[in-house]
Amino acid sequence: MLQLSDTKMNARSLIDRVVQQEDLNFLLTNRIPRRALTLLVGWLSRIENRWVCGACIGLWKLFSDLDLTEAKQSRFGSLRDCFTRELKEGARPVNDDPAVLVSPCDALVGAFGEVIDGKAVQAKGFPYSVMDLLGDRELVNYYRGGRYITLRLTSSMYHRFHAPCAARVEQVNYISGDTWNVNPIALQRVENLFCKNERAVIRCRLPGGALLTLVPVAAVLVASMRLRF
Repeated sequence: MLQLSDTKMNARSLIDRVVQQEDLNFLLTNRIPRRALTLLVGWLSRIENRWVCGACIGLWKLFSDLDLTEAKQSRFGSLRDCFTRELKEGARPVNDDPAVLVSPCDALVGAFGEVIDGKAVQAKGFPYSVMDLLGDRELVNYYRGGRYITLRLTSSMYHRFHAPCAARVEQVNYISGDTWNVNPIALQRVENLFCKNERAVIRCRLPGGALLTLVPVAAVLVASMRLRF
């Protein structure tokens, strides 16, 4: 006799096997009406109904390692409330050294390095133009020889991002675009992916006068952002 937990494990195992097939993964997460599905999920996530919310979170858990033990609350009114959940006090100790830049979010490091000839690296063999990403010639000139890092949030991670230091926000530019998946499989197949997706360019000034620019990039099913400053 199968228990409910056994059924969930079997379903998750099947999903994991499908996801590991790169061609199928790419087709299922990119060769679809990306924008329409993203808008649909956005609408669904705002429905405040505990049954709808519970069903959505249950489905979400099938596709990811969603762990809510660090969440400040245990019950959510909508899927969006769960996705944008706060963390318990002390869940992310922050280095208070003013000379240290801390990560602005939970993430996997996708790439990092020096901006060379106005280009950064999306994935091995896939450089992209910083000008295409930022759309700001002044910033591009400033970052010649500068450093960049790409941080990728998986769907199950804490999805708020924070100031990496005591910076002052000087300007925000919104750039309309697509919603390609930003997983490693897509990054190795779609050139200039970050430059094609919807994004915001947030220019910050550090206390010492240097510039730091954050560029949150949308992805399939996830393309909304609220700025609290």
